[in-house]
Amino acid sequence: MFFGDFGACLLVLAKRIIEYMSRGKNEIIRLKSLSKRYGVGDAEYYALRDINLTIKSGEFVVIMGPSGCGKTTLLNILGMLDRATSGEYDFDGQSVARISRRKQARLRSSKIGFIFQSFNLIPSATVIDNVALPLVYCGFGKTRRHKIASKVLGRFHLNEREFYMPGQLSGGQQQRVAIARSLVNSPSIILADEPTGNLDSRSSHIVMEELKEIHAQGNTIIMVTHNANLTTYATRVINMLDGTIFTDLQTVVDKGAVKKTKLEVKKSRRRVKERTKKVKKVKVKDAAAN
Repeated sequence: MFFGDFGACLLVLAKRIIEYMSRGKNEIIRLKSLSKRYGVGDAEYYALRDINLTIKSGEFVVIMGPSGCGKTTLLNILGMLDRATSGEYDFDGQSVARISRRKQARLRSSKIGFIFQSFNLIPSATVIDNVALPLVYCGFGKTRRHKIASKVLGRFHLNEREFYMPGQLSGGQQQRVAIARSLVNSPSIILADEPTGNLDSRSSHIVMEELKEIHAQGNTIIMVTHNANLTTYATRVINMLDGTIFTDLQTVVDKGAVKKTKLEVKKSRRRVKERTKKVKKVKVKDAAAN
């Protein structure tokens, strides 16, 4: 009887270990009782309170909620730009609290891409140098940086403005440059704070379709937005209220729409290449004529 009970216990234990390992295998982010507190005494308040959240690799998570509910604070902590007051944060299986600042910086440069609501472009640097900036911290040479940056800029139809200064671009173009910069190091996770907040409807559509294609390739995207229409791109929608998670809902992804998006993006890229070739031919003819 003893050995029978012991064997049954071993089977249960093995099953739980397998379940635990399979559950954690695809987890890229895990928060447990995470809180962020500001101020002291009478001025003390919680931007985040006892957040429990797990995000798996390959999800497209949209975080919504009223101003001041803690969305951006949560995003900053996920990107290791800020630290929680209490609780646990595991990134890709590692406890962030036990990672040195230097190693956190390396993780950010290699695994995380940031898209801010403000452009955060360097005004004295060209468009291509702004986009190539994250590759400096990866140790790439200038020629290689520019080659990779140029390819990413082509996705957003900005090749003709590679050597413009940010001040020579419209607001929408500057935001697209900022988004291209976030993608240049091929991050596994993208953190976006209102990425279409300063864009017109056409530019917003281009950006979201591109993010949709990137997500279809297996990237994890966590996006903060006030625009409820953008939740159609998400696989999961989280609503926050007063520093807590109010609702957390899975959404259904239309696989046919994803395939259609890929085709549309490819066609758009082909049109840009053809147009670029035509422009070059015209320039060559003009130069020969002169």
